[in-house]
Amino acid sequence: MTGAGGGRWWFGRLRRRPGAVAALFVLVALCAASAGASLVAEWLGTDAATVDLFNRFAAPSPAHPLGTDALGRDVLVRLLMGGQVSLAVGLIAALAAAVIGTVIGGVAGSVGGRLDAILMRLTDVVIALPLLPLLIVLSAIDPAVFGIESLGVPPSVAAVGRLVVVIALVGWTTVARLVRAATLAARAQLYVLAAEALGATPVRIFAVHILPNIAVPIVVATTLTVGNIILLESVLSFLGLGIRPPVPSWGNMLTNAQQLIWTAPALAIYPGFLIFVTVIAFNLLGDGLQDALDPRRRLGIKRARTTKAAAASHPVRGSTVSTRDTQ
Repeated sequence: MTGAGGGRWWFGRLRRRPGAVAALFVLVALCAASAGASLVAEWLGTDAATVDLFNRFAAPSPAHPLGTDALGRDVLVRLLMGGQVSLAVGLIAALAAAVIGTVIGGVAGSVGGRLDAILMRLTDVVIALPLLPLLIVLSAIDPAVFGIESLGVPPSVAAVGRLVVVIALVGWTTVARLVRAATLAARAQLYVLAAEALGATPVRIFAVHILPNIAVPIVVATTLTVGNIILLESVLSFLGLGIRPPVPSWGNMLTNAQQLIWTAPALAIYPGFLIFVTVIAFNLLGDGLQDALDPRRRLGIKRARTTKAAAASHPVRGSTVSTRDTQ
């Protein structure tokens, strides 16, 4: 019952943020449209890879609602297919970075001592590295060196997996520092000290007693990270180091359109607009979740309601005091 009440409470708080609600609907619509890309392609009788050189730069029509590109491929289908790749990279990489950061921050905060110092210095080193050059270097590594191609992994899946791994390896630092700080603060609480006195192991204390109480900032930080990761994927794909054609993504669609910006500007506007809307929507949703899930706001609301109820339950006493004061 408490969980249901808590869920109703934070959702009610979220509904008071029109920007966060609008962002949530936009993201749900984008995910649903991208997931239905194959259905749209079947309905239009085409796919993202079909080349029709006799129908290059076609204007929007019932057969091609957003027209065609330089190779006669349907722009709408490619945008939806690219949305699958960009959103998948953003979500999976953000979750992977959150897991890595939670483990490192939890170990540093729970164990402490020399291991804490080593892990935090490692975190400082990763933060100090220039992000974009580092991602460019890591993205240039050939997966064939590690024998991935010999495992029968499709090239499109291997490209997405490589990008997820590269971004997750450098994107965990924020969550790690946040989890470490929250773990150190939670270790001083009475319920953690009681668990230690009962002989609970550090792993059990973190997993059972600390992690559920610091899940809110982890969720908020992960949500805010998704938009940045989608932007990074778009930059790497634009530079030719991310998702490579013929697999569509919003970033490499911008790359293909950069030479056509004056003759066919819509080919650059469509993916650029989707990247912009998606990043803004994730940031607005993250801000809304931070406000809705903040336990201090919930405690303040409860205290205000308690004070109001106490004042309303003693109207006679209040009026008597007021009368005496006037005399």
